[in-house]
Amino acid sequence: MKGIWLALAITSCSASASFAQSTPWQMPPESDRCPSKWGAGDMRGSGNWMKPETVLRAAKAIKTGETFELGAILAPDPKETFINENRVFNIYTKPAIPQPNARVANEEVVVTELGQIGTQFDSFVHQMWGDKFYNCFKFDDLKGRYGFSKMGVETVGTLMSRGVMIDVAALKGVDMLEGGYVITDEDLKQALAKQNMTLQPGDAVIIHTGWGKLMGKDNVRYGRSVPGIGRAAGQWLVSQDPMLVGADNCCVESRPSEQGTSLPVHAMMLIQHGIYLIENMVLEKAAAAKAYEFAFIVQPLKIRGATGSTVAPTAIR
Repeated sequence: MKGIWLALAITSCSASASFAQSTPWQMPPESDRCPSKWGAGDMRGSGNWMKPETVLRAAKAIKTGETFELGAILAPDPKETFINENRVFNIYTKPAIPQPNARVANEEVVVTELGQIGTQFDSFVHQMWGDKFYNCFKFDDLKGRYGFSKMGVETVGTLMSRGVMIDVAALKGVDMLEGGYVITDEDLKQALAKQNMTLQPGDAVIIHTGWGKLMGKDNVRYGRSVPGIGRAAGQWLVSQDPMLVGADNCCVESRPSEQGTSLPVHAMMLIQHGIYLIENMVLEKAAAAKAYEFAFIVQPLKIRGATGSTVAPTAIR
């Protein structure tokens, strides 16, 4: 009899796990997600992990002083970088007239959507569910002609934490995951185990898919069908309490989305839980060097009221 009950229990657990994987993610009602775990009125979300002890823990990851630049070049030439087709980056030189034996200066005019291009950092006003942002701040209360009045990217400041790269491409034995591949929570766990790594609260979690190899080489393919984390992987990462999640693709998550909701991980991270995202990261050199643990440093531009910022993150190990 005990054996029958054990078999039933195992079957029930397996069915529950399978059901959890197949059930579409849904945004919880406001009563379940607000206030956030950081408290009513909080506007920093995972930025609250930025503490002196977090910085000191990051510094302990520096062993050799080797640095890896993780940001993409910004340029109007698509052969150099990737800019979403509905966004703009143009630079116009204001050349000086050379003068003999005199100092002259050159400048430029940059016309761009600076908050959402290149290697881009998403702040919480980038996404909303209905008319509500993270922690249920209302769109009508924050909107403005010249930026949002609260939670703009200028409020983020410097973020420095222990960085962990999860190399899913290496786990699968490929240079680049297939387009549209949905990274699961088991993929993340297995990759970490292979790297002999574990996550800690407040980490900057960076996911290597290999898809960044296409930036500036095949931008149409790069932006069309993207390997990235799926709903289950996103939910597992949320449970690890990261400071931010980044990846070498256009969306961090897989595209097209694995279910009817467009970009559910964006909604899950930015709106429901208040976790920052970084897209279009350049990770090939760090991945080739197997730089799996490092001090991660990034500071978004202080663009008042902006939905995000182009950034140039650095990893130091």
